[in-house]
Amino acid sequence: MSNEQRRDSLADQAAAWVPPWQRPAPEQPEDLGPKPLEGHSPTKIAEVDAGEPEAAEAAEAAGAGEGAAGEKTAGSGTRRKRAARVEPEPPRMLDDAELRGALEAILLVVDEPVSELTLAQVLEQPAERVGPMLDRIAADYTSAGHGFELRRAAGGWRLYTRPEYASYVERYVLDGQSVRLTQAALETLAVVAYKQPVTRSRISAIRGVNCDGVIRTLVSRGLVEECGTETDSGAYLYRTTVMFLEKLGLNSLDDLPPLAPFLPDDVEELADATR
Repeated sequence: MSNEQRRDSLADQAAAWVPPWQRPAPEQPEDLGPKPLEGHSPTKIAEVDAGEPEAAEAAEAAGAGEGAAGEKTAGSGTRRKRAARVEPEPPRMLDDAELRGALEAILLVVDEPVSELTLAQVLEQPAERVGPMLDRIAADYTSAGHGFELRRAAGGWRLYTRPEYASYVERYVLDGQSVRLTQAALETLAVVAYKQPVTRSRISAIRGVNCDGVIRTLVSRGLVEECGTETDSGAYLYRTTVMFLEKLGLNSLDDLPPLAPFLPDDVEELADATR
């Protein structure tokens, strides 16, 4: 190539040269990455590609939630109905014959008087039915002449043997062994029953002898118990127990026999002499 031709070629190249800032942007290659899943926007996919696995899971859950929103709304009422608590069936009402039999069965195994409310709760029956039925049972036992009777004692109901058969029962139970209270214990117990709550010094003053040992015996047998202290002296007060009512077959202390028929005629003179 001659020098003249070389100059012409260089001139053409210089005229055709374009600065880099004026050149057109090269075409972007086709995106070969994963295509957006159905229900996901490109923005969510971009966040996934940026390396955030938590965002991916959130985006996927959001997409699924948007798609199933209608189903959740439609099925929420059904789920609430299924989750509703099933109400228990009301207790079955017993007829009179079945109620009577159930009461008799329980009364045969109790070892202490049981109240009408307790019986009603155990049998799941109204207390208004239990009380009259117990009265009816007690009346039937009395009219039939059984060797036992049903009566109120210590605020409840219990079966007892009839007084006319007491000698036979004692012969069987005691078997020749005397378990009776001493005269001193009986006198002390009577003072506590009629004067309760009462202190030991008051009992000793009434009986005229020291009663500390007798009180300990009555407490150990469950017939007497402590019930606080006296305000002025701080001495212990004593009263009878529920076992006392049960053993005597009494419903309350109001059933104790009056003392007037057993008092001597000169009781006022004796009282004045002891002052």
